[in-house]
Amino acid sequence: MSYQWLEWAKQIQSTAQAGLTFSKDKYDHERYKELLKLSAEILSTYTGTDMEEIQDLFSKEKGYQTPKIDVRAAVFHDEKILLVREKIDNRWALPGGFADVGSSLVENVVREVEEETGFQAFYKQLLAVLDYQKHPHPPQPFHYYKCFIECGITGNAANETLETSGVQFFSLDHLPNLSTARNTESQIAMLFEFLKDPNKHPIVD
Repeated sequence: MSYQWLEWAKQIQSTAQAGLTFSKDKYDHERYKELLKLSAEILSTYTGTDMEEIQDLFSKEKGYQTPKIDVRAAVFHDEKILLVREKIDNRWALPGGFADVGSSLVENVVREVEEETGFQAFYKQLLAVLDYQKHPHPPQPFHYYKCFIECGITGNAANETLETSGVQFFSLDHLPNLSTARNTESQIAMLFEFLKDPNKHPIVD
């Protein structure tokens, strides 16, 4: 879903960050810092978020900006899919999160499943790689790719973890309130298509 003001702000921020990374001219550095400030002002104005909070968010980004990677595990059992209830918004999502530097895609998703559910996980197959901004998620200041990976599990579920307060399997026609920043109903419906057709090819935006 596209918000034009957000696209402008992200493009300005990305350009400014690339300039600060590669430019050797001190005057250009000052100009790029002004662009970075401008992008923060756009986000602050349209979201109502404090300017200092947005600048602090941007200050954590170093080097040439590239899309972030979000990994989500699709675990099926008895024609139901595994979801966890996120403590941050009390809504439900596929186990997962941002990929950590130093770990592979598979290592990241397996770790997320184990940390958020208590189950031991193993990789089965890649199902989809989606562009966050091409789907009906809430607007975000950065660009994300979402990787959906089918996993198998063993062991027992945990009742509660540091980030989650529930672990449960749901059928497609009885989904709970979803955390739409993490996954949408249409994306979960897409994952169930792989359950119906094991020969279905991975989906890439």
